[in-house]
Amino acid sequence: MTQEQFLKLFPRSKIIGKAFPVFKLDGREFALARIEKKVDKGHKGDVLRKSQVLQVHFKPVYDLIGALQPEKYHPEGDAYNHTMLCLDNSVLFTQELEVHYSILVHDFGKGTTPKEEYPHHYGHEARGVDIVKKFSKDIGVPKAWEKGGITSCLEHMRGGIFYKMKPSKKVDFIERVDKSYLGLHGLQIVVNCDKMRNNLIQDERYQFEKVGIMCLEQVNANKVSKKYGIKEGIALGNKIHEERINWIKDFFIQ
Repeated sequence: MTQEQFLKLFPRSKIIGKAFPVFKLDGREFALARIEKKVDKGHKGDVLRKSQVLQVHFKPVYDLIGALQPEKYHPEGDAYNHTMLCLDNSVLFTQELEVHYSILVHDFGKGTTPKEEYPHHYGHEARGVDIVKKFSKDIGVPKAWEKGGITSCLEHMRGGIFYKMKPSKKVDFIERVDKSYLGLHGLQIVVNCDKMRNNLIQDERYQFEKVGIMCLEQVNANKVSKKYGIKEGIALGNKIHEERINWIKDFFIQ
């Protein structure tokens, strides 16, 4: 499936309807119907949820329906409503389909949470990885999209508690995500959409991208090598990591 054919399972801002393209699944081509959205007491509902399209062809999305979440943090309802809200919010930040895809799949693990554990979804991040891999293969998205989706699954919760992490964990997170396909910018969008809920307010506590970029730029291989006279290798890498931890400590003291 090409980028142009990507199943646009996300609403466009201020657009009532959305059309689904023809694409391949298991060698078969079919067209999904146009989905008309409606507003019901301020909550967006869609025909897609009531149809069998999700259950038959997009099981991981369908499984989010009824996956209850803590009302305190998710007034929008179940994991399906949450995902659709995140996709609504995503158009405020980007038109990049690979990022929209990462948002679509970020909570897939919640669809496998045992009902007796509701409304909590312990370990859903790790559980979502294999689901994203299979789903990505089934609908034929680019490999890079799959990698971005996996990063989204594994890291979106950590991004949401970045401000609570100790300095060493902050640096581990920044370096790990920076090297991923999704990158700090892509994951920041995922976390922003995940945290915005219905109020559309960005919380500065969750803005790890700005801090991460500053840290990486101000503490890099060239600067550390010159400062300590260390050449390339493990020793330099360890020193860079150490200096970044110190930088983070100083930054959050200010």
